[in-house]
Amino acid sequence: MAVVDAGPALVEHAEAPAARTRGWVGSLGLVLPAAVVALIALACFVGPLVLPVPPPIGGSVLESYLPAFSPGHLLGTDPNGNDILSRILSGGRSSLIVAVAVNLLGLLVGGTLGALSGFVGGVVDTVIMRVLDVLIAFPSLVLTLAVAQSLGPSQTNTILALAFFSIPAFARISRAATLRLRELPFMASAVLCGTPGWRILLRHVAPNIAPQLITFGMLGMGIVIVIEGALSFLGLGIPPPAPSWGNMISQGQQSISATPMLVVWPSAVLFVTVLAFNLLGENLRVRWSGR
Repeated sequence: MAVVDAGPALVEHAEAPAARTRGWVGSLGLVLPAAVVALIALACFVGPLVLPVPPPIGGSVLESYLPAFSPGHLLGTDPNGNDILSRILSGGRSSLIVAVAVNLLGLLVGGTLGALSGFVGGVVDTVIMRVLDVLIAFPSLVLTLAVAQSLGPSQTNTILALAFFSIPAFARISRAATLRLRELPFMASAVLCGTPGWRILLRHVAPNIAPQLITFGMLGMGIVIVIEGALSFLGLGIPPPAPSWGNMISQGQQSISATPMLVVWPSAVLFVTVLAFNLLGENLRVRWSGR
């Protein structure tokens, strides 16, 4: 009688559902934080246009400290009678604009410098990296506070102060990725064919280092939102009466014992937003690192 060895087939059959489960879990881990980020962005930018919420400033002190679910004020009002929900949405809009602008500047400027440094090499690489090393050597948070204080509190100055210190990080990641690409055969072929350097950077280098820069940018979004909130909390970010999550927490902590929800609401939204960006960046890193 012939004996049939069904071992490999059984193992393959058993591993297939596990692989599908891992794939489903991985997709959920990417889609869920992306959906949360999209929902928050949609609420902050589109919500005030379609929802019946009052303006974030200009409230009446006669309506101060209204509790949640009051008529016309879903989350209540602050000491100045301003609607908390409206201020959270407006503050989220400011925080997201700052985070996107800072990471976009860091990606464009730092990514370009890093790619140029890694691709050209030689003196260009040495000069660019030594300048960036000097910037990295300074304590970034302390210098950010100093720059923000010297420039004055405003959204534009906050973006400039934070972008200045995001450039070296993007440049280092871009340079490391470009150095790895430079050793691959298709890069050598492009150089031997006489392709101009700028064309190689645009057509071959940029598309291949973009996933790493985007992943770092997603992680950087959460970091920038936290730092912007800290600057606003200290009065060095977006100045009142314009709302931001940081200055809302700062104003709410003055009466936290009597009305803790003034701190809880913006803190909760800040936490969820940063967590969603961190999870999104980490899942993008895991997915793209396998390619």
